[in-house]
Amino acid sequence: MTKDIAIIGDQFMLSDIFEKAILEACGDRVQCRKLDFGWPDEPIEQGYTEPRIEGLREYQGDPEVVIEHIGDAPVLVTHHAPVSAAMMDRMPQLRLIAVARGGPVNVDIAAARERGITVVNTPGRNASAVAEFTIGAMIAEIRNLSRGHEAMKAGNYRTDLYRADVIGDELCDMTVGVIGYGHIGSRVVSILRAFGCRILVSDPYVQLSVDDLKDGVEQVSLDTLLAQSDVVSLHPRVTEETTGMMNAEAFAKMKKGAYVINTARGPLMDYDAVVEALQSGHLRGAMLETFAFEPVPEDSPLLTLPNVTLTPHIAGASLRTVRVAAGKAAEEIRRWLDGEPPVNPS
Repeated sequence: MTKDIAIIGDQFMLSDIFEKAILEACGDRVQCRKLDFGWPDEPIEQGYTEPRIEGLREYQGDPEVVIEHIGDAPVLVTHHAPVSAAMMDRMPQLRLIAVARGGPVNVDIAAARERGITVVNTPGRNASAVAEFTIGAMIAEIRNLSRGHEAMKAGNYRTDLYRADVIGDELCDMTVGVIGYGHIGSRVVSILRAFGCRILVSDPYVQLSVDDLKDGVEQVSLDTLLAQSDVVSLHPRVTEETTGMMNAEAFAKMKKGAYVINTARGPLMDYDAVVEALQSGHLRGAMLETFAFEPVPEDSPLLTLPNVTLTPHIAGASLRTVRVAAGKAAEEIRRWLDGEPPVNPS
């Protein structure tokens, strides 16, 4: 019997790409119906502080539209569409939700478990993209790439960027601290090894790989990492433990003149504290890709600080990310059809 698959994509994770991957994996055992929301042209809801939909943190889409599109389909594949407990109660036929992102924060996982709905996600879908971006972010901030670019676009040929008190050092002579050693953090470490820098890792829940250990990567406490690193790069998940972990106390523990890089998530950092550390000169610079509020408010001091490089949450924006996510979701559906256990249950 043919199974209906409801796909809700957007302008990044296109439903057409998911459909192609699902049909390749499952053949004529499934038929797909597709819908694409407006992200990134339209913002997602940020429910970290005051959730509009109980139990959900990041999502996009009207629940009524989502319910209507899913209909009686037993499988949903989505990127950002919300699925709350109340919505599940109106879709009793739903048995599998495949979320095409590293963390299914748009689905009430506890409610799904109570109702016997399997939720899977796609960890590591953008690990390569974000890791490569992170290395570029470090170099852009440390070596004044963005400042040189902005000046030249404004007609200013900044020869002062050769001054000894302005130039940055090279990664090969730096100590780089990586907080979080999951899919992205471990890949950042792997790439950094080629630069010849000293690499510190802080993550109490995982052990370093054999290759990293052989190459001299050191696993240390968070305090040691903060105290010894010239560059600190954030890669942990957002949890109760990590929310706000980079606060005034953490920045005070860092070396004077160090840099901080956040290509992970905004809630990891106290942005008032990082602004103060940058303004005082305790931090020499920062490269920030994610923020407490997105878009960044027009009156944010981050937009005027001279020692910060900013990008609009695009580290994971690569075509490979979409292909990997679609392939992982399709494989989970095939396994569900064949009665096999999921690879990445949430």
